[in-house]
Amino acid sequence: MTSSAPRTPLLVVEDLAVTFGPVEAVKGVSFTLAKGETLALVGESGSGKSVTALSILQLLPYPRARHPKGSIRLDGAELVGAPEPILRAVRGGRIAMVFQEPMTSLNPLHSIEHQVGEVLELHRGMRGAALRARVLELLRLVGIPEADKRLSALPHELSGGQRQRVMIAMALAGEPDLLIADEPTTALDVTIQAQILALLKDLQARLGMALLFITHDLGIVRKMADHVCVMNQGEIVEAGPVAQVFDTPAHAYTKRLLAAEPTGKPHRPPEGAPVVMATQNLKVWFPLKAGLWRKTIGHIKAVDGISLELRQGHTIGVVGESGSGKTTLGLALLRLLDSEGGISFGGTAIQSMRAGELRPLRRQMQMVFQDPYGSLSPRLSVGQIVGEGLEVHNIASGAERDALIVAALEEVGLDPATKDRYPHEFSGGQRQRIAIARALVLKPKFIVLDEPTSALDVSVQAQIVDLLRDLQARHQLAYLFISHDLRVVRALADDLMVMKDGRVVEAGKAQDLFSAPRTDYTKALMAAAFHMEVA
Repeated sequence: MTSSAPRTPLLVVEDLAVTFGPVEAVKGVSFTLAKGETLALVGESGSGKSVTALSILQLLPYPRARHPKGSIRLDGAELVGAPEPILRAVRGGRIAMVFQEPMTSLNPLHSIEHQVGEVLELHRGMRGAALRARVLELLRLVGIPEADKRLSALPHELSGGQRQRVMIAMALAGEPDLLIADEPTTALDVTIQAQILALLKDLQARLGMALLFITHDLGIVRKMADHVCVMNQGEIVEAGPVAQVFDTPAHAYTKRLLAAEPTGKPHRPPEGAPVVMATQNLKVWFPLKAGLWRKTIGHIKAVDGISLELRQGHTIGVVGESGSGKTTLGLALLRLLDSEGGISFGGTAIQSMRAGELRPLRRQMQMVFQDPYGSLSPRLSVGQIVGEGLEVHNIASGAERDALIVAALEEVGLDPATKDRYPHEFSGGQRQRIAIARALVLKPKFIVLDEPTSALDVSVQAQIVDLLRDLQARHQLAYLFISHDLRVVRALADDLMVMKDGRVVEAGKAQDLFSAPRTDYTKALMAAAFHMEVA
């Protein structure tokens, strides 16, 4: 902060502790946050960042979660143990939160208009035409394309990035005093990231809103925050003004975090490697229906005439804005969506295969989804999740199957002793590693990686990139790598496809496109990504 005026704290967190049974998740954390100020909490997955944030709103699974000590005060009023009516008025009104995984935060049965409008109705008393107009305004502010056509959409009909933007619109609807943003731009492409961050700063300046920013992207911390707290194993190991902590870090952990970034070059496949996956003029069009009889009035061309050839040991990176068709392309290649055009796998045409014919090939084609919590069954343990594919395809049994599960968990950096725990007991980054282990355990030939590192902190991103590269070299895996993080794409992809509105606007060798992009759209994408990297 540049002002010399006395700093009046809006939020005071003092000596906060959180336990889950015998586990100490947060150990004596203290910080303050004034109106108009931005404080960033950074650290690796499982460091206690999100647990600290959820404690502020008293959203932990009480009574299993406990606060053995500590205080959280909003304008002097104690929140720890406050009555539920008081907390209800605070949540979404004075304090709002944007969660890391939007699919699990949005109601799958309610339209976007209903969910954003509900906040305006509860906390602003808005109704009717005024409410709808404000919902549209918020959706446009956060970059939802054709917002008026999206009002009736359900969450599953939006891309991951669009869902996160709806979450941000809901959080902003109550015009809160404090916005807690838990990885709010994780699911967004780089151009929209820049817009959302600028929007948050603009709203903060206009409303005097305080911002508690939880992120693993250190570029965002430098760009957004006044102060930073570095967390490790439930404790704040270093805190201070951003410039001081970044330029002259005192703690060894902070130094390691600042040095971590995906590096290296893609594994070069051998010349003349066999083609694993190929498409010819692939199309996925979704009908737009209207009226009482749901008559088709047009189509959303999610994938529109794409041809590609992916060889053994080869990685094609697919980049583009949210809703450009990247994920739809991946799902179509795996025959998880209906499509038109040719698809061949290992030289075999699979486009017209029935489900029974395709089943033996399924173990050779795997996918790691963008939202790990949404793709992991909450009723299965980690060991059961990773081993489910082995059971379905009748691979190994007993001790041999257990050994494969243990090896897969170790490969992605998870302790095999955690295999009897459940997904909700892990952080977002740890859940993504479970999802990667589930794909790897079947030793596939082709993997669609849909934002596999977006939920991970930077040091783990680097580990996962190294892991994926090593596995590719060892097993000659073919990857379709979908990502908005161009640093990760640069470290992994041999070739690059840039998508916009369902079409490929530019394609070629990744190195060539990074050094000399030809189209204005690709240039804008690169500029946004690498400006943020050094911001």
